[in-house]
Amino acid sequence: MQKKNEKKSRLYTYQKVILTHFITLSMCALILYPIMYKILNYPPGTVDTQFQIDYGGLTYSSQFLILYVFVTGFLLLYQRFFLFKKIANWEKCDGVNSKYTVEEIRETLLTAPTKFYLLQIIIPFIAITIGLGMPIVKHEVESSGITVAILWVSIFAFNATISYVFSKNLFKSILIKTFKSNQLPGKHTKLSNDMMLLLLPLLIAGLFFTVIVSYSRLMKVRGDDIYHYYKNELNYVFNEGISYSEDEVVDKLDNLNILNTTDTYFIIDDEKNITTSNGVPLTDFFKKYIFELSDQYDGRVYEHYAVNTQGYIKHINVEGKPYIVGIHYPIYGGDSLLYIITTFIVLFGIISFLLWYYSSSLSNQIKIIVNGLNEINTKNNEKFEKIPIVSNDELGELTVAFNKIQDLTKRNIEQIHNSQESLMERERLASLGQLIGGIAHNLKTPIMSISGAAEGLSDLVKEYDSSIEDPEVNSQDHHEIAKDMSTWIAKIKTHTEYMSDVITAVKGQAVTLANEEDITFTVGELIKRVDILMKHELKNAIVYLNIAMKTDENTIISGDVNSLVQVINNMISNSIQAYKGKTEQNIELIVEKENNNLVISIKDYAGGIPKHVKDKLFKEMVTTKGKNGTGLGLYMSYSNIRAHFNGTITVDSEDGKGTTFKIILPI
Repeated sequence: MQKKNEKKSRLYTYQKVILTHFITLSMCALILYPIMYKILNYPPGTVDTQFQIDYGGLTYSSQFLILYVFVTGFLLLYQRFFLFKKIANWEKCDGVNSKYTVEEIRETLLTAPTKFYLLQIIIPFIAITIGLGMPIVKHEVESSGITVAILWVSIFAFNATISYVFSKNLFKSILIKTFKSNQLPGKHTKLSNDMMLLLLPLLIAGLFFTVIVSYSRLMKVRGDDIYHYYKNELNYVFNEGISYSEDEVVDKLDNLNILNTTDTYFIIDDEKNITTSNGVPLTDFFKKYIFELSDQYDGRVYEHYAVNTQGYIKHINVEGKPYIVGIHYPIYGGDSLLYIITTFIVLFGIISFLLWYYSSSLSNQIKIIVNGLNEINTKNNEKFEKIPIVSNDELGELTVAFNKIQDLTKRNIEQIHNSQESLMERERLASLGQLIGGIAHNLKTPIMSISGAAEGLSDLVKEYDSSIEDPEVNSQDHHEIAKDMSTWIAKIKTHTEYMSDVITAVKGQAVTLANEEDITFTVGELIKRVDILMKHELKNAIVYLNIAMKTDENTIISGDVNSLVQVINNMISNSIQAYKGKTEQNIELIVEKENNNLVISIKDYAGGIPKHVKDKLFKEMVTTKGKNGTGLGLYMSYSNIRAHFNGTITVDSEDGKGTTFKIILPI
């Protein structure tokens, strides 16, 4: 029950990532909500009021909430059901019975933060495009459109960067769990590209936000100045309590000192008919603001949400009727905006180049160290080049550490070479000692036989000598004595030839590695040497070597016969030892031809090799003999077969049954 409750309360990594993204998106929304309309200089009295509902149908808060839910909901749902589908599947079953391989999951973990990072910049723009009809983003095609875009880019680029950093950090736990020693990092990406991807949006966000705030304040100050100017002008031209004729009003407005040629005046009569100096009608928003809100803000009028066009109105008396006169003026300042944008582009270009140059330099320095490590991993010599130290920061410390590793690696290689030579010599001496024990036994029998033959010949010599003057000994007796002597001589010759073969075999195995040379020999000669040298060990263990010659004994092999004999003998010895003292056991030595290869199989029935040992055979110096083994036998055997015969060795072992080693030699 406790485990079940723990599983229910468990928060998976992908859920932590989604929660983190939700929090960062919400925090950005909370920051953006109270400042957006202020930065965009929304008209006072039009935010979350009845005025906004009457004009746009939705309040600022409602519109903002809709966009927030759309953007956040889409991003999080896409993240959960598409981007993190593999991760969620893996974590929920703790890696067991997963639909996806570990490699697929790791690839998703490595690429998901970047994909989601890009989505967080693209999706908000789509949301803005969809919501163009909302006053929160509705604008004329002028500076306000650029202002809205800049604000959204800044906020979401900043949020995307935060999400990227947190995602990378949270995914490390799964990457660590799924790591295997032989795994590669996946599709290669440049560090400089990652740095540009991460830092450029921050740079853009910072510069954009600075531009938009600066431009917003500039427009506010400029708007205040123009407003006060036209307020003073109209108050000076039109006095309170005086009734004017329509012609006087038009004449005064025509002679008004205007600041820009784009500034126009307008007249609204008592029936709300509007006349403009340039003939262009006023917008509905502007008219609505005049009639409903302008009096609350001392005659100041605004064109629209996020549109930098304003106006000023004054109530006057025209022939006893209430009229309104006003000035409609843009304040966006095209030249100012162009100057700011040009400055931004130039500054952005310079900073981007410097950032790219520095990140590339940093990436190249790391790459030099990586290449150096790869050289340590692949070079067979000790001629490692040290990396020059070019900085006094962490990279400089890394370079120093790398150079120290090179020195240490060089010393270790020297020690390994010395130790390897020592171990190989030790293994060779051990084999030689075992060989000498076999020699003593192998030579003992023929020597005893030769000694017996010598005694027999000695008796025949004495018998022949005493019969020389014996008249009863005839020629037939002499022939019989000669025949007996010939028999003993033939036995001596056979035993001496056997001794010669033993000495030849022993001499071949006792030579040093430096004297090894490739020669040609037959399969028959090979098996004869093996049989001679292993006879004593097999006899002592009471284990039988069954030789099955399934190919022509005269088949020619080219290579170092002594090395091949040593390899076969080592495998037979391993099979003997695998029986762990059990007697009356069998080892099969099978020689056959397959395609263009000679295959020599050594098969035992001793129960097989453990899997963890089998996986390391021929690759590492492993042994199952404890302190009695060095692990060099098979390691050296494989090296010898590769070096002297361009062949290979395979192993097939079945737990509880036995093991078969196959020496495959091209012929």
